[in-house]
Amino acid sequence: MKSAKTISFSPTGTTRRVLEGIAQGLAVEMAEYLDLTSARMRAGTIRELDEGLTLIGTPVYAGRVPIQAAEALRMIKAAGAPAVLVVVYGNRAYEDALLELKGIVEEVGFRPLAGAAFVGEHSFSTDTIPLAAGRPDKEDLEKARAFGNLVREMLERRGSLREIPALDVPGNFPYRDRAFLDASPESGEELCARCRKCEGVCPQEAITAGEDRIATDRGKCILCCACVKICPTGARRVTEPRISQLVQKLTTLCRDRKEPEFFFPK
Repeated sequence: MKSAKTISFSPTGTTRRVLEGIAQGLAVEMAEYLDLTSARMRAGTIRELDEGLTLIGTPVYAGRVPIQAAEALRMIKAAGAPAVLVVVYGNRAYEDALLELKGIVEEVGFRPLAGAAFVGEHSFSTDTIPLAAGRPDKEDLEKARAFGNLVREMLERRGSLREIPALDVPGNFPYRDRAFLDASPESGEELCARCRKCEGVCPQEAITAGEDRIATDRGKCILCCACVKICPTGARRVTEPRISQLVQKLTTLCRDRKEPEFFFPK
């Protein structure tokens, strides 16, 4: 195993950082990086991948794989290629996401060899109400490298993919219902510097930056809050009362630090 590929959907960059840490632990050259975050990258023809090892990672939205990531992954074909699966959640729970990711990648031809659940800063985290702020942190990334090293050791020890049993991961099927919130971040005009960074980072192309105002299409927004985190002036905010109530609830649910979990075939 001299090289590997990485596939990710990572609007705020946390999933990508975890995958980079795992790749360092694998001690291989990253031959290809397929970023499914932008709408343009997710559109197009079916992609066919060779048999090399692939790291596949997505964030967790309300206990599920984001719809956009799921749809993009189903546009990939992999004839038995080995895969390492990773989900990144906001310190609450990853629920059915890892099992769902496993089902999706098996559907398109990957063979899951190992899985992991890591913690990343919650999408709704702010300076005033931090939720897993700064994660993945130094300790998380050290564990990502350790996980990558364990995957490499497993492959070297087994010698052949045929010797590796099927992977079991936590979760329930049917998967939990998806949660949809009719809300989106908006720009406070008094703080907005018209830098258009929010427009550029939106994975749904839901933001239109005009000369006079920043418009957000609620129907497209997935509340990843990438625009909030990249805004240099703090102009982008989620002001919907239901989201504020949810954030207050999450301060209790996400209080205790959760650690990464690793899953290997038995």
